[in-house]
Amino acid sequence: MEFCSVREISVLWGVSERLVQRLCAEGRIEGAQKLSGSWIIPSDAQKPKNLRTTRSDGQNFKEDEANTLKQHASNRNLYAQKNPPAETPSTSSKDFPGEPLQSTILANLMPLMNTSFTPGNCQNTINQFEDPDLRTIALAEYCYFSGKAEEAAQITGGFLSHENLAIRLSACLIYAYANLPLGKINQARFALAEMQLELNAHKDSLPQENKAIEGFVAYAASVLLHLPLPKGLPPVEAFLPLPPSGLRTFALYVHAHQLYLEGDYSRSLGLVEAALMMDNATYPIPEIYLRLVAVMDYMSLKRTEDARAHLLAAWDLARPDSLIEAFGEHHGLLGGMLESVIKKDWPEDFKKIIDITYRFSAGWRRVHNPVTQETIADNLTTTEFAVSMLAARKWTNKEISIHLDVSENTVKSYLASAFRKLGISRRQDLEQYMLK
Repeated sequence: MEFCSVREISVLWGVSERLVQRLCAEGRIEGAQKLSGSWIIPSDAQKPKNLRTTRSDGQNFKEDEANTLKQHASNRNLYAQKNPPAETPSTSSKDFPGEPLQSTILANLMPLMNTSFTPGNCQNTINQFEDPDLRTIALAEYCYFSGKAEEAAQITGGFLSHENLAIRLSACLIYAYANLPLGKINQARFALAEMQLELNAHKDSLPQENKAIEGFVAYAASVLLHLPLPKGLPPVEAFLPLPPSGLRTFALYVHAHQLYLEGDYSRSLGLVEAALMMDNATYPIPEIYLRLVAVMDYMSLKRTEDARAHLLAAWDLARPDSLIEAFGEHHGLLGGMLESVIKKDWPEDFKKIIDITYRFSAGWRRVHNPVTQETIADNLTTTEFAVSMLAARKWTNKEISIHLDVSENTVKSYLASAFRKLGISRRQDLEQYMLK
């Protein structure tokens, strides 16, 4: 049985946390248990029809059932008033060309992603964080990026209300994406909403930092889920100079990914190659993502050898620490390159990646499809999907067979199976079920 916290249930039901706690204490939520002083509630628990409860003095009252997220926003504003953050330096990135604004919040956001280290030394890097909470968040990042979503969600779940803003935001971001492959879509949405509340609460006190963080979060959430960008969002270029190197590299990946979705493959590639040339240090996590976009671009241009080179470079960064999550997330966009390269030489790693693909894709579609009204195929094997993606991009059976090192008859067999599952009869009809 899966359990949710009081906060998560309050969002699902649209009531206050206080009311949920009272209902638990009164035994009105079936299956609710108290664990280490906190209530845990079955994820499928039914909301009581009558929410009226009783005060300890015998007076009846009805709890405010206003939107819980608005309540959180109010609480955050009160917290900010009582605990104002340190003043933001008046200098900007324009005062020091080429030097990002290194604030405490930006410097501590996603600490592992934002740290340079030699591949194979990920755990040692985590151990070197002096602050125990930052060290724990870095560990949660490691869990997520190595495909251990459940562990990442468990760790970050206890940090969603942490007093440190950078830690709260990092926890929310990891928690949101970790819950996608776990099929806990409401928890993922809740965490993303919490992040927006935090940003709104600090909009006036941290204008420059807020612009960078809000842009980073909004673009990452929208682009990675292939969703429309929020209205009024400033262009990426407006906040790119602000984050430190690691976050900036990941922001460049997001920007390149957006250009890819727009079909501007050459510009996307130019951005990737420039970013890789500019980095003097190695930030394995964002660089893996950056190189995978290059694979996507080169495969769209049918430049398979260039795509292969970037995939192997990403793999060299990832394999020593088993940072395989990104490969699973991007499988469908890599044009069969995982089947062509990784499957042959690293079959056990390939199996782990494909497991990530199935789990992440299922959660991804549950968020993506309802918003976009698209019907991305959910009933194909990963190989069938890879072959169908190439066919939808007008690769011939012969080209696909050479790329995957299989016979043309095998390609035809994969396509026939895909056609049957999708209920179509022509290659032209594949596009509506494929990723962009």
